[in-house]
This record gives sequence, C-alpha cells and structure tokens, in this order.
Amino acid sequence: MMAPDVAHLGLSQWLSLVETRELRVGIIGLGYVGLPLVLLFSQEGFRVTGFDIDSAKVDRLNQGESYIHRIEPHDIQSAQGKGFRATADFADVSEVDAILICVPTPLSDHRTPDMSYITATMDSIVRHLRPGQLVVLESTTYPGTTEELIAPAIERAGQLKIIRETMKCDGVMVAYSPEREDPGNISIDRRDIPKVIGGLGTIAAEAAAALYQAAFRRVIRVSSPAAAEMTKLLENIYRCVNIALVNELKLLCLRMGIDIWEVIGAAATKPFGFQPFYPGPGLGGHCIPIDPFYLSWKAKEFDFSTRFIELAGEVNEAMPYHVVAAVASALNQRSKPLKGARILVLGLAYKKDVDDLRESPSLSIIEMLQQEGAVVSYNDPYFPTVGRGRKYNLNMQSQPLEHLGAYDCVLIVTDHTSYDYSRIVDESQLVVDSRNATRGLVSEKIVRC
Repeated sequence: MMAPDVAHLGLSQWLSLVETRELRVGIIGLGYVGLPLVLLFSQEGFRVTGFDIDSAKVDRLNQGESYIHRIEPHDIQSAQGKGFRATADFADVSEVDAILICVPTPLSDHRTPDMSYITATMDSIVRHLRPGQLVVLESTTYPGTTEELIAPAIERAGQLKIIRETMKCDGVMVAYSPEREDPGNISIDRRDIPKVIGGLGTIAAEAAAALYQAAFRRVIRVSSPAAAEMTKLLENIYRCVNIALVNELKLLCLRMGIDIWEVIGAAATKPFGFQPFYPGPGLGGHCIPIDPFYLSWKAKEFDFSTRFIELAGEVNEAMPYHVVAAVASALNQRSKPLKGARILVLGLAYKKDVDDLRESPSLSIIEMLQQEGAVVSYNDPYFPTVGRGRKYNLNMQSQPLEHLGAYDCVLIVTDHTSYDYSRIVDESQLVVDSRNATRGLVSEKIVRC
C-alpha cells in the first residue's frame, strides 16, 4: 500500500494522519534502539518499515526471527501482522512519511565524534526524500548536529527546503529526539520513558510531538534540537561523573581496608540528596563511555575546556587497568606470575543479562591480559563466540563452566544472574570479583577489586 500523499497537506492534516494511524513510519538502523522503536510504533497501529545496511539482519526480520535477546520472535511476527517489513533498499524512504534515524555514533581512534554512519545515512536518503516528510535524528551526538549536519545535507540536495514556521509544499521537517534505551531494564515500560523533542522550527516540533505522543505517554518539548542534544549528553555525563566518583572512592577504600559497597549501601538510606552509583571494571554501552568526549570535543569550538568531565572520563577509562593489576597481584600472592597463567573471564557483555558488547570493558581486559602473556578463556551465556569488532580482535569461543579448578584465576567482569557464584567459588582456585557478585560469600579464594 502506498503512503498517503502528504506533500500538499497543511500541518493539521498531517497531524490527523498521525491520529488515524495512516502515517507511515520508517526507522533507519535496526539495532538495540531502532528495533524496539519499530515494535513500539507497530503496537500503536502504525505501518512501519525498517531500514538497515546489514542484509543478514533484514533477512532474519523478514523471516520473523530476532537477533536481540530480549526481543522474542513472536514480537517480530506480531509487528509483521501489522504491516512491518525490513529492507536494505533506501529508495523505499520515499514511501514513508516520518523517518527516524537510529544509527551508531561511536568515537574515532582519536576520541573525536565519528559521524560516518549519520553522513552515510543522509547520503543514502536525501535523493529519495519528498515534500511533507519528517526527519528525526535519535542517535546520541553533540549539540548542533541536527542543524549543522542533517538540515544542510537535505538542502544541499537542491530539491527541498527545511520547513520551519509555515507548512510549505516543497519542504521537509527536521527534529531531534534522543533515544533513552536501557538494555536489560524490564522494570520500566518503554512507552513510560518520557520523550524529549527539539524541532527545527515550530512546525517540525508540532509534528514530531504528535508522532511520539502516539507511542509514548509523555513528550517534553524543548526549544531547539541543540537543547535536546545537550539534554541527552547531560543525562549520560551525569552518570559518567558519578560512576567515576565511586570508582575513585573504591580505589581509596581498597587501600584503607573499607568496603565501598557497604558504604554506598549505608549512604543510600538517606531519603534525600543522595542517589547511589556503583563501581565496576569500566564503563560500557553506547552512550556513557562516549558522551563526555562528544561534549569535550564540541566545547573546544567555543574555546572552553570541560576539565571536570574529561577527568571523569579518564578515571573510568583507567578501571580496566586496575582490574588487570588486581589479577596480577592476586596471582602473585599465590606465587603465580600473570604470564602463562590460565584465566577464565566471566562475562563479555557490558552489563548483566544483556547480549550487548558495545564498549564492554571485558573486551579490553581480555586483550590486556593476553598482552601480559596470560592464557585467557571466557564464558558468557549470551555470546557463544566473539570475533572482531571496531576495537577488538579476539576470535574466541565461550567455554563451559566445567573444571574451574584447572584455571589459575576466575575473573568476574559481568555479573550475569544466571551464574551460580557459590559453586564458582567452591570449585575455583582463585576468584577475582570486580562487580561484588560474590557479596555474602566468605572465602579466602575471593579477592574483590
């Protein structure tokens, strides 16, 4: 079925198409952000087309399969029954009315924003855009991206203008609405997470707000795309800074012989003015390890140094080195050198109970241990194998949790709830715990770091 012709409609008619669910939604990037968004809009009665450059993903989705652990095949099949299909043909962008861009925005090797996925997406879609469409960027990025990259890419194509204050028959609406996905969190319904929206002009803001209000229970409009972009960075930098604080305090508490987890638990009983954050082996996921560097990079354009934020990033980046040093020290206490030691790493995912490797500290820790001459294996129920990524090249297979006593050290990096930590401690020679997963267990085999 062809999408309704919105090219010559006014804003009120565009909004009515949202209300009647005749508006077609296109979502570019079918990963941990885009695919859940597909399901949410599909559940609300919209016909959704998903776009991805990975033809294997497209094929699996069109066969009713899922490649994300928390999304079941029946969720995909239910969406298909409501009109969902996936494609790698970006010419089909012309058939949808709202285009939501959910592509990666990693850091380059030099810690600067890598906009290649966004620019490649825009290159693929600009010649297929048509009047009356809404383009929304959801990818985490620096303030100014929507106005400095998305809008100019559309206007450079020469055929369309950006609709700002009045609905024009030769224009496209542009907005920014940051994703707020939390992989593995099943306690909050996705539609209950408020959606922040910044439109490039009042028309785009109205259109984007109406679209997202159809799928989310609350929408918060801010004055501009840049304000929405900064909102996303603030949310994640807030977490980054506070995690850096407890990571640094953990290192101090280890020297002082104080249990940082006990301290955090006691402090968390205060009913005001305190929110608990927890230390770990390093930051992972797409946003928190990356966002501080995005803002620091952009700040230099304004001759401003974000010293506080940069320091937090440095503290968190140092944590994998601390874990490796703790393993070496624990082995040394048992008259075993790190070089040649057999080590089993528990958990590759960046957080427990998710099938997400993005920026996982486990990957860095494994490579560091290998560089020191250790013989490293891993176990993770979500990753039977791990190959090569942007920043790692491991080519390993998950090992069964058998013969744990054959390893010189079992290192807990990701605290999956499926692990039987009591058994692991009983059967291992040495357990180094970077997540406090063995809390409540008492054994001379355990070294908490």
